[in-house]
Amino acid sequence: MKKGDHLFLVDGSGYIFRAYHALPPLTRKSDGLPVGAVAGFCNMLWKLLQNARDTEVGVTPTHFAVIFDHSSKTFRNDLYPEYKANRSEPPEDLVPQFGLIREATRAFDLPCVELQGFEADDLIATYARLASEAGAETTIISSDKDLMQLVTDQVSMYDPMKDREIRIPEVIEKWGVPPEKMIDLQALTGDSVDNVPGVPGIGPKTAAQLLEEYGDLDTLLERAGEIKQNKRRENLIEHAEKARVSRELVRLRIDAPVEEGVDTFELSPPDGPKLIGFLKAMEFSTLTRRVAEATGADAGEIDATHVEVEAGDEAHGPDMGSDAASGKDATGTASAASSVADGVDTPQKLADALAEAAPAQTIDRTAYVCIRDLDTLREWIADAYEAGLVAFDTETTSLDPMQAELCGFSLASRPGKAAYVPLSHKNGTGDLLGGGLIEGQIPEKEALDAIRGLMADPAVLKIGQNLKYDWLLMYRLGVEIVNCDDTMLISYVLDAGTGSHGTVGHGMDALSERWLGHVPIPYKELTGSGRNQITFDMVDIERATAYAAEDADITLRLWQVLKPRLAARGLVSVYERLERPMIPVIGRMEHRGIEVDRQILSRLSGDFAQTAAAMEDEIYELAGERFTIGSPKQLGDILFGKMGLPGGSKTKTGQWSTSAQVLEDLATAGHPLPRKIVDWRQVTKLKSTYTDALPGYINAETGRVHTSYALASTTTGRLSSSEPNLQNIPVRTAEGRKIRAAFIAPRGRKLISADYSQIELRVLAHVADIPELKKAFADGLDIHAMTASEMFDVPVEGMPPEVRRRAKAINFGIIYGISAFGLANQLGIPREEAGAYIKRYFERFPGIKDYMDNTKAQARATGYVETIFGRRAHYPEIRSSNPQLRAFNERAAINAPIQGSAADIIRRAMARMDAALENAGLGEVQMLLQVHDELVFEAPEEAVEKVIPVICDIMENAALPARALSVPLQVEARAADNWDEAH
Repeated sequence: MKKGDHLFLVDGSGYIFRAYHALPPLTRKSDGLPVGAVAGFCNMLWKLLQNARDTEVGVTPTHFAVIFDHSSKTFRNDLYPEYKANRSEPPEDLVPQFGLIREATRAFDLPCVELQGFEADDLIATYARLASEAGAETTIISSDKDLMQLVTDQVSMYDPMKDREIRIPEVIEKWGVPPEKMIDLQALTGDSVDNVPGVPGIGPKTAAQLLEEYGDLDTLLERAGEIKQNKRRENLIEHAEKARVSRELVRLRIDAPVEEGVDTFELSPPDGPKLIGFLKAMEFSTLTRRVAEATGADAGEIDATHVEVEAGDEAHGPDMGSDAASGKDATGTASAASSVADGVDTPQKLADALAEAAPAQTIDRTAYVCIRDLDTLREWIADAYEAGLVAFDTETTSLDPMQAELCGFSLASRPGKAAYVPLSHKNGTGDLLGGGLIEGQIPEKEALDAIRGLMADPAVLKIGQNLKYDWLLMYRLGVEIVNCDDTMLISYVLDAGTGSHGTVGHGMDALSERWLGHVPIPYKELTGSGRNQITFDMVDIERATAYAAEDADITLRLWQVLKPRLAARGLVSVYERLERPMIPVIGRMEHRGIEVDRQILSRLSGDFAQTAAAMEDEIYELAGERFTIGSPKQLGDILFGKMGLPGGSKTKTGQWSTSAQVLEDLATAGHPLPRKIVDWRQVTKLKSTYTDALPGYINAETGRVHTSYALASTTTGRLSSSEPNLQNIPVRTAEGRKIRAAFIAPRGRKLISADYSQIELRVLAHVADIPELKKAFADGLDIHAMTASEMFDVPVEGMPPEVRRRAKAINFGIIYGISAFGLANQLGIPREEAGAYIKRYFERFPGIKDYMDNTKAQARATGYVETIFGRRAHYPEIRSSNPQLRAFNERAAINAPIQGSAADIIRRAMARMDAALENAGLGEVQMLLQVHDELVFEAPEEAVEKVIPVICDIMENAALPARALSVPLQVEARAADNWDEAH
């Protein structure tokens, strides 16, 4: 090299982990091999090289190399055996990618440099020195603070994720000292990531102040006795030798015995065919196309290169430190990663080995840390940045994230290393003005300010359990969580419907017992229950730390076990496209809420009360006596004891059954009293559940109702709503529509209801491939009239309403596996006649019967069925010897691919909606509710005309590009002042 040359040194190991955490998981379609980190690495490297070769962009390198850690014992371990002893193994789906990334570097025709016994940072330091001695300049592609000691007038750093150059002024701005003092600063502060001891109680700010006052570390340690602060003076004197050892640990070697000289790093033009061959082997089609365009190569003429996938042995794991050699993780137990390294060559083997190893890892609650000062919190935040991920959990005073107060939050960046940050714990002696805070807690605003950047950084993965709650709470407090994984949702994708009666738990306690063999501290053990229950802010901080930090620790361990199972089961896309994006989407919807008119509800409540009272008088008259209508026992005695109505059966308690189905059957048979009871129950339920209860759900701060959506509560992928439940308001009755009229738009705005038209029938036509139904939908025909015409040979023109109604009942009934008995009850016809209708339906549409038979056969063979997007709904009891249970599971299995596909489609629409509105300049339009096949929006009046086509377009094309439906989707959208008029 010579003066005027410019050397680029890429911190390859740092690139790997950034690539891994910056992008969603990706698997090679042909065999399920995890390749997400390889894809991210290749894209980042390609972009860097393209920019580097563009003289108009900035610095143009003449020499270029990628430097990796050699995963082996280094000289630092001889100096300090505990060096990096607390480092956990890399994520298991990353292990098989290390070798592939080295192959990728060679495919780019770039030097791939590593050296046994030395870390990548030492090689970078050595090459930077050699380049400087030759008069050349060096740019280190990294943001690692350990490399900042190398910055000089000739050596700079570049953070590609933030597009930021780091020179001497940036180092001083960040750390308060120039680069030449970074070694001494790190010697004082230590490094929890690398287990560099440092001096306890000395954070970066204190270290910078001391070095400014005393000049350097040696002088500071010699004059430590002069320091006035007792604890600081004592720590510096007591731990002086640790500081000196730490200095040698963090000092980078500039004389590593490198074999390749800097002159061999000369940058040459890319070898298009060579790189394309590798990219084709990895199945990276987009990057393949870009490289072909940039290099002028014909990708179609180039075959994929054969690339060996190596097992995850020691040579593949960069910078794992002494824990890789010893096989120990941070808790001192055999780590899951090291136990599965040998012989792991498929995602399934990896997942199985992890699941087998996880219960053997010790969970030590005494090792958890309570963070009570900002310096310590910042160290943990830095640790999270270094790890590229952090498990996060909040502790609050309420289950309602829109009203809860934050008591504290917990962090975990590796198994066994977890901490709790208490913010508002009280000692029980506070007054009405909110006093009584326990001393030694970080003020909430300062703590939130400290973690805001970490939570918003897409380069760091945030891991949670039921993270939507924490997302919404933090969003309400002004902190947005970006790039997150949810162990509950991962479990849901993997195991929805499994377990006895489909009740496998996705909660943390159930998952911990199942996968880790560990029973977490019960919440009630800390807070009590019933009248004596206390809120979490009243829990002793020491006990709160054990509980909260354990939550974060367990969540991280669960993620390490569950996440690889997605690739092993071929369910990565289901999680990434249908579940993961919903966390911020639903969080924002819940935060927005919807306005409700109290006066309308009050008036309706009065009307319902009068209606119910009038019904009660009629009921007493029909019964011939007064009784408690709401009492099942008294009602049963009247219907079956006194009146002797048919079909009565007794429950296990000896009482007559008066379930909704029993009463509906009697009413359908023409008995007036049961009909009147059914109507009375509906009116009183509407009054108690909605008109009386809804005002209590109006948030005092926002003046709106904020329902809560459950993402993992149904087998089919449908969302459910609670507190209050807005998905069960009847829409086919006048009373139910009156309740919807109470949901209003504020002045100057409108509510927009966008509803899929007969989406489940359209999905049925697609999946069962029914030509007649597909043609009817394509032609925009009345599907029920068409079905009636096909079945009963009745012309569509002038068709009697009763005939169409029967066809409609069959159309929708078939989706839910309706029986002749059920259809007979619904239509009020003999069972034989209903059976004949169903038989004729299958004769006219044989594809539907084939679909039903094939679906049942698949469910019996595999235990699950799939939606068109690959979501699995498990029905393990479809092979039950109990005929009723088996029949129930068969009906559910037939319905699940249809209902689940419809649910997936609307999820895909919701995931795209906010960005689509923003891109169309309609950012003020807000998505408020999802009710099965319907989305409800609030929009400025002047935006309605423009936004409706955008909403319809997103919804109608939501299946694309993953699936091209053979039946068009249709959305009906309308704007009005209230929800009823808009529907």
